[in-house]
Amino acid sequence: MSRDALVGAIDQGTTSTRFLVYDERGTVVAHAQAEHGQRHPRPGWTEQDPEEILLRTRAVIDQALREAGLTVTDLTAVGLTNQRETTLAWDRASGKALSPAVVWHDTRTAELVARAHATGREAEVVRRTGLPFATYFSAVKMRWLIDEVDGLRAAAENGSAALGTIDSWLLRHLLDAPVHLTDPTNASRTQLAGLETSAWDPELLELFGVPAAALPEITIDPGDAAGPDSLPIRAVLGDQHAALLGHGCVRPGEAKNTYGTGSFLLMNTGEQPGSATGLLGTLGYDLGRHGRTYAIEGAVPVAGSLLRWLRDGLGVIGDLEEASTLADTVDSTDGVYLVPAFSGLFSPHWRADARGVLVGLTAATGRAHVARAALDAIAHQTADVLDAMDVEPAALRVDGGVTRSAVCMQAQADVLGLPVSRAASRESTALGAAFAAGLAAGVWSSTEEVRGLVGTDGEWQPRWSADRRESERHAWKDALSRSLGLA
Repeated sequence: MSRDALVGAIDQGTTSTRFLVYDERGTVVAHAQAEHGQRHPRPGWTEQDPEEILLRTRAVIDQALREAGLTVTDLTAVGLTNQRETTLAWDRASGKALSPAVVWHDTRTAELVARAHATGREAEVVRRTGLPFATYFSAVKMRWLIDEVDGLRAAAENGSAALGTIDSWLLRHLLDAPVHLTDPTNASRTQLAGLETSAWDPELLELFGVPAAALPEITIDPGDAAGPDSLPIRAVLGDQHAALLGHGCVRPGEAKNTYGTGSFLLMNTGEQPGSATGLLGTLGYDLGRHGRTYAIEGAVPVAGSLLRWLRDGLGVIGDLEEASTLADTVDSTDGVYLVPAFSGLFSPHWRADARGVLVGLTAATGRAHVARAALDAIAHQTADVLDAMDVEPAALRVDGGVTRSAVCMQAQADVLGLPVSRAASRESTALGAAFAAGLAAGVWSSTEEVRGLVGTDGEWQPRWSADRRESERHAWKDALSRSLGLA
């Protein structure tokens, strides 16, 4: 191992983009972050400007390197991780965007999903991809763009237009070459690639009406396609797959939960795809000679964004810290439950007709009860996912902005009845991307070696009795049932 190797990580997320540089011990030596905008042209629609995302990505790379006194030539390798399923179209030759980026939790494709359900082929698609019909995945987003963007259908069919996810868009511009590439993890989330083959499935392309000519090449290491002066990008992973590796969950049965805009719980299932009712079978990661593993995933669209809604939408809190401080002033929600089904329910319920509800209000209900109900809701949604899994982990590893709230993490331990362990690195997604790139470049020799670099900085033990846990879970499920059928 080179003792002075530096590895970069681009973490392009739903609301911001980060660039971090790590040394061979996994210590951060440079960091920069910039937010990008969100547009909501109609209820349920969320769009982003691809050009702004690219601009912010380049800016944070330049800022982090400049402030640390580094240049691109100081980096042995760079990993890229991205918000999954977010989809756009661009001109293959010029690289100019032809559409906005349709964000992963956007629901404009609901009619297309209904048509897909009407084919009666969902069980077959789940068997091939691990994914049910839902607005979440990229296939229906691609079809919507083909149908709605002037001239895109013909351009996609003749290959002059590219359809892809954010990783493909960034690779097109950061590799200094007119490439159209993606990796197996991002491909696995389009619902167009076979889960076990990591190849585009002609029958799925026909079902969704997406031309093969517009899709990227699936590759593990994009380094061979790079231009001479480009970033040395050696690995790409969807954000939650990167977080799985960044937590060191490289052994079957190990599980992590990342609390960002939403929350995403993945459990490593080893060399064979796993399945569980209401959850997603997905590729964990594919690191070539360093191994390929599968995972079961529970995806929840609203976690950290619930607290932003309390702040910006209702004015109940000023920030996450205030939510925790308020919640800590009461012993319980006093019977108040908040179900944040703002764009329907994802795992394990998959109910697009659900909408948010706040139940159990009395004249004694105050801001503190609502704040605690919000933190408890984040914990209950994770418990819903774990309840659907056949195997319970010994502990849950966690990361993301919400983990700064000790109140929320204690609630998570109480609701689950499991220890909750917070990663020492709050940027496990970026760390996982760096690990993947460093493994490809020989900075680290094995997944077990990088597992040994992962530390913790907090642990919460469950305090609730079994009776209280059962009572609280029953009340949550009752509140959740009231959110159904409201759309």
